[in-house]
Amino acid sequence: MRKKHFVWLLATLVAFVVAWWVPQQEQSVHAAEQTYTFGTDTTFSPFAFTNKQNQSVGIDIDLLNAIAKREGFKIEWKQLGFDGAVQALQAKQIDAVAAGMSITDERKKTFLFSHPYYKSGTYMAVKDTSIKSLKDLKGKKVAVKTGTTAADYANSMKKKYGFSVVTFDSDDNMYQDVLTGNTVACFEDKPVMQYAIANGVKLKLASDFKEPDAGTYGFAFQKSEGELVKKVNAGLKALKANGQYAKIVAKYVGNGSQKSQAKQTAKQTESDRSFFGLLRANAGTLTSGLGKTLELTVVGIVCATIVGILVGLLGVLPNKFAQGAANTFIYVFRGLPLMVLALFIYTGVPTLIGTKVPAFIAGIITLTLNEGAYTAAFVKGGIKAVDVGQMEAARSLGLTWGKTMKRVVLPQGIRIMIPSFINQFIITLKDTSILSVIGLLELTQTGKIIVARNMEGFKIWTMVALIYVIIITLLTWLSNWVQKKVRA
Repeated sequence: MRKKHFVWLLATLVAFVVAWWVPQQEQSVHAAEQTYTFGTDTTFSPFAFTNKQNQSVGIDIDLLNAIAKREGFKIEWKQLGFDGAVQALQAKQIDAVAAGMSITDERKKTFLFSHPYYKSGTYMAVKDTSIKSLKDLKGKKVAVKTGTTAADYANSMKKKYGFSVVTFDSDDNMYQDVLTGNTVACFEDKPVMQYAIANGVKLKLASDFKEPDAGTYGFAFQKSEGELVKKVNAGLKALKANGQYAKIVAKYVGNGSQKSQAKQTAKQTESDRSFFGLLRANAGTLTSGLGKTLELTVVGIVCATIVGILVGLLGVLPNKFAQGAANTFIYVFRGLPLMVLALFIYTGVPTLIGTKVPAFIAGIITLTLNEGAYTAAFVKGGIKAVDVGQMEAARSLGLTWGKTMKRVVLPQGIRIMIPSFINQFIITLKDTSILSVIGLLELTQTGKIIVARNMEGFKIWTMVALIYVIIITLLTWLSNWVQKKVRA
């Protein structure tokens, strides 16, 4: 009887677990099906930027988070920068872009757009107030941000008014170029410029500049995301109807908001804006970026070392085909600029294979191929640096080629290669900074994010530079110590 009760109880328990577990799995799958990846900018205040907690905020972000909550889907945010986000959307790495993207006929050929959610004009800002209008720009240089309607406007006017255009990938670099006097003016979308000036950028709007016809912003989607566009449009319409849209916009660009931002900037004490004050405030963000840099460096150098040793050994095999393959690998991947290789792997390869490549994986593959080519070159060179007489003597004693390499040549070659391995580690550490182009939040990218938030470019980049110098100095000491041990 007890056995029957036990079996009945066990069966009931199993039935209960199954009844609970299956719906949970279905719900999980359903949720996963409704999670969309949105690429965004990290420096386009007030539409898309990053706060002190490394969270994406701004008009675009708040609007879409509210729409997603209302329409029943989830958003995974990817901080890629404007150019990176657009390229990732083209490569189908993400589902949509939310970064103050202007709706143009040219872009409509490639992407689907939501209904317009913001109307924006173009402003010209200057440091020198004697520059009042486009007529004053003759023979001078102006700064623009790549991909913006303001940049398109400046380029359309440069021949007529006789000025040249310098392009930057972020607003903070553009503003800094004007402040340092390299360019005399910059063009940017009206709300972006207003927000920057209200938050401490020491530029002024050109007094006699006539604002061109305003464009409109929209959220961009892959052509296959028609259903998602419908949800976003429905949610946007509802937010405008219930007043939530107006509240979100006013939070960032309303007159009260701008005055509040300006007062907040003015109230900040000198200690808060000092080097050490900024270091204390941003220590967590910088530490997080440094951690990602070290992670990329360690994983990258391990993979590059393995690939480099294999290719290097291939290059010294007594086989012309093997040597040709090794030489081709070294020639191609050592010759490609690292940024081009990173963008090709992250945005080009997915287009070919039809599968997403995560940014971290793309970064590791980039470092592996590029640094692996350099490693292969010095492995090959280290082996060839061993006196050829060593090989001939060992072979004359009856040793095979393989045993000669293992017991005679490689032990001597490794002593030659060790310093180069450590130097390559240092080079890899520095090369990780280029991977910010595919949205990896390593040390350089976190520096961009912080500067976009507080506009303290000189102080923040000094901090970033010092961190790199300290780490590279420690690695250099390690390299020198290893070389002394090897020579001893």
